Amino acid sequence: MPMNLAIMMEILNDVAPLKYAESWDNVGLLVGDPQQEITRGMVAIDYTQAVAEEAYAQGCDLVIAYHPPIFEAVNRLTAHSLVFEAIRRGIAIYSPHTALDVAGGGTSDVLAEILGIIEPLPLRAISPSPWHYKLITYVPRQQAEEVANSLFDAGAGSIGNYSRCSFLSEGVGTFLGGENTHPTVGEPGQLEHASETRIETIVPAESLTSVINALRNSHPYEEPAFDIVQLITPPESKGLGKIGAIEPVSRAKLIERVRKGLGVGHLLVAGPTEGMAKSAACCAGACGDLLKEAMAQQVDVLLTGELRHHDALKAAAAGMTVICALHSNSERVTLERYARRIAEMSGIEIHVSASDHDPFQIV
Repeated sequence: MPMNLAIMMEILNDVAPLKYAESWDNVGLLVGDPQQEITRGMVAIDYTQAVAEEAYAQGCDLVIAYHPPIFEAVNRLTAHSLVFEAIRRGIAIYSPHTALDVAGGGTSDVLAEILGIIEPLPLRAISPSPWHYKLITYVPRQQAEEVANSLFDAGAGSIGNYSRCSFLSEGVGTFLGGENTHPTVGEPGQLEHASETRIETIVPAESLTSVINALRNSHPYEEPAFDIVQLITPPESKGLGKIGAIEPVSRAKLIERVRKGLGVGHLLVAGPTEGMAKSAACCAGACGDLLKEAMAQQVDVLLTGELRHHDALKAAAAGMTVICALHSNSERVTLERYARRIAEMSGIEIHVSASDHDPFQIV
């Protein structure tokens, strides 16, 4: 049965949530109409001419290309370009890229399984972000509900799937108004004690200004007291790459295990090939910027797609064995599992491209 592309995009986002993609990445629907109907799909690492022709010949109206074929600004689309032809043929293109690296069962998890990492953790956890604030204010008990509702209406109080969330506590507030004040309670020049409710609630960064305005407009006091506390989201158990202990194994045997697990004939190896390995890390594609995390934790083996020359020298000098499978070979092994999961969730036929391969070969 055909499926609306918009619904398929929801499934793809469930498998590899785009919120986990790197900020520099270009993920999601890159070509196509969310309202078009999808009957058959294909997954590939790169949307090359060969993959495009294979998709067209197979009657696919959706190609899920791991690497985004549109990455930087496009100044023009002309006939015979890959993206132009995809549009002309009605083939939608979707890219998960780094979102799939982080997702459960994605590229990092598959590489970790090949290495035999026990209870793998992210090599680099997703960084906490100051996305929310806590607002704390003090309101006369009689007006507390009215003020709280105004804060909620302005965007405060949402935690996950819950809304209008707050914490209320009772106490006594004191204040001494100057001679030019007009206090709601008591008289200027007199120390007052007022029964107040302390309201605490969460405010997303984008709603902070409107919530503060709502507080000032609804609060009965001439000069309401309030505190704004910046909150940091706790690190998630997700991130780029994987790292952890492995059952002790000779490095030579582990290299052979990787070769068979990736289904490749050759690997590039830097560093020692003898001795035992007790820990490993992995990261698909090019992961030179994660090398420092692996070296800081002194892993014995790092599996990746490619590494810069001087980074390989640095790792080898530290006694680390670096296994490079070539860039896309470290990613392609995930495609069968990825396609199968999408097909099961959507009921749409999804197959792996037969013409997709790494551009390099060893001759």
